[in-house]
Amino acid sequence: MKKYCLFLSMLFTILTFIGPDQNAFAAKDAGLGHDYRTFHADGKIDYGKIGDSYTAQLVLYLAGNQFMVIEDLMKDFQSKNPSIKTVYVETIPPGQIFKGQLLKQGMIDGQKTAMNPDIFASVNQNHLKKLIKKGKMDKYMIYVHNKLELMVAAGNPKAIKGPKDLGRDDLVKSLPNPLTEGIFKFYGSAMLKDLGIYKKVTGDAKCKSCWAVKGKTWFTSRHHRETPLRIENGEADVGIVWATEVKHGKAKGRKIDGVAIPAPYNKQDKVGYAIGPLKEGRNQKNAMTFLDYLATDAAQNIYAKYGFMKASKDELTLKGAK
Repeated sequence: MKKYCLFLSMLFTILTFIGPDQNAFAAKDAGLGHDYRTFHADGKIDYGKIGDSYTAQLVLYLAGNQFMVIEDLMKDFQSKNPSIKTVYVETIPPGQIFKGQLLKQGMIDGQKTAMNPDIFASVNQNHLKKLIKKGKMDKYMIYVHNKLELMVAAGNPKAIKGPKDLGRDDLVKSLPNPLTEGIFKFYGSAMLKDLGIYKKVTGDAKCKSCWAVKGKTWFTSRHHRETPLRIENGEADVGIVWATEVKHGKAKGRKIDGVAIPAPYNKQDKVGYAIGPLKEGRNQKNAMTFLDYLATDAAQNIYAKYGFMKASKDELTLKGAK
């Protein structure tokens, strides 16, 4: 029920600031099942069928910021493995999955979610290491990389040049929240601290769906759903996102642009997506089939198409926690 209330709160926030004439688009963009998809071998996609987490022939709980890749990835995977007729894929912030669905019973739209997906992936390797310590997982691998980028309005009307500009007093920021969104908790906050502007930008606030600094810095519920909308509707001037989200938004015709963040501030040397099979998963064989597939050129090329950086051959080998 707590998760359902959080979802409704997030949806209400988004619908409030975009206006009624765009509610249909906002509902789709905010989720309403699109972060909970069941892919069928015949190409059909079901949305929001939470019960499939108990019955699908492969169940994947993945970091939400790869939501744009999943349809292409599943189409290719199932074309190569037609015997796996149903794949349930969840794409929400991994912190929410780890704390609210793997370590305790989770609820989505009033329905219980399976606590034993076949595979879990996160941008925080510590999530998987903790699962190993708890006896829920034996090994994991790094399968793709990403980096931070600034998202701005199309044409960059505020002439934002780089991450130091986040300290400007004339800019309204939309940032991932520090409680459940790994992009900020582990990477964006570190970047601001490296730049010496963390306190000014965040006010040391620890909250979500809130003003961290009133009128200046908004902390989102799910940044990959909210930040583009806030920028397009004049609610924010700039946001910290993954580079892949800028690429995806522009490809979809969103009225946004990107401003590159130079290394090492973009954290590209730190961001590794980790994935591993759960020991209690129902479909052990299918899980290994999917992990083998992720290591193929076909899968890596699909991720690269969306702006992700490929993992090395060594990284794409399952290993135990160090």
